Amino acid sequence: MEGEPGTTAFHRVLLKLSGQALGSEARAIDPATTKSIAKTLKTARALDVDIAIVVGGGNIFRGMAAAAGGMDRTTGDHIGMMATVQNALALQDALEDEGVDTRVMSAIEIRAVCEPYIRRRAIRHLEKGRVVICAAGTGNPYFSTDSAAALRSLELDCEAILMAKRRYDGVFSADPEKDPSAEFIPELTHLEAIERGLKVMDTTALSLCMDNRMPIHVFRMTGDNIVRVLSGERVGTVVCTPAGG
Repeated sequence: MEGEPGTTAFHRVLLKLSGQALGSEARAIDPATTKSIAKTLKTARALDVDIAIVVGGGNIFRGMAAAAGGMDRTTGDHIGMMATVQNALALQDALEDEGVDTRVMSAIEIRAVCEPYIRRRAIRHLEKGRVVICAAGTGNPYFSTDSAAALRSLELDCEAILMAKRRYDGVFSADPEKDPSAEFIPELTHLEAIERGLKVMDTTALSLCMDNRMPIHVFRMTGDNIVRVLSGERVGTVVCTPAGG
C-alpha cells in the first residue's frame, strides 16, 4: 500500500516503538526485523506526514530489572538510556538504507555518534522531511521511554502518539495471554486507562497526555497498520480525553 500525499489524518505524529519491536528470539537487534520496520516507515513517510520516533531499550537492558537485582537504580537507568541509543542507531541505519533521511537526537550528549536533542533543531529536521529518532529517553533516571514519548510529542507539536505494540492489536481489559476472557477495548479515556491500570503507558506518561489532551493510538506493529492509522482508518484502540472531559 503506497501512501499518497494529502490523504492523511495527521500532519505530524510521534511513533513509540518498544525495543522488543526491533528484536527477535535469537537477537536483541534483528536486522531483518529492523529492515521490515524501516520499509513500513518509508511507506508511511511517503504520505507526507512528519514522523518523530521514541524507541525503547528493553530488548537490550532494563534499568528497573537491574535495580531489582541490586544495581543502583540511577546507574541502571543510565545503562538503559544507552540501550535506546543503540536501537536508534540501528533503526537509523535501516531507514537510510531505504532512502529515508533520518537523524538520531539523544537526550544525553554523545556527539561522536548522534546529535544532542534540541527542540528547535528537531522541529527543523521534521520540517525538512527527515525522520527524527529521539534516543536516551528524557535523559533522566526514573522516567520511562513512555514518558519520553509523551514529552517529545508535546514539545514537537505532534497531533497524536502512535503506540506500536509487538504482540497485541490494542488495549485489552486484561492480559490476553493470562486471561482468555480479556476483552478488546476500542476506545477509552486517559483517566479510565489510569484508573483501571491498563497497560497503555505508565501512569506518569498517561497523566501528561491527559493533561494536554494528547490522543494515543494503540495498535500492533504489523503489516500496513501505521499507514492505515495515518490515513484516518480506525485501527486498534484510541485513548483520548474529549473536550470538557
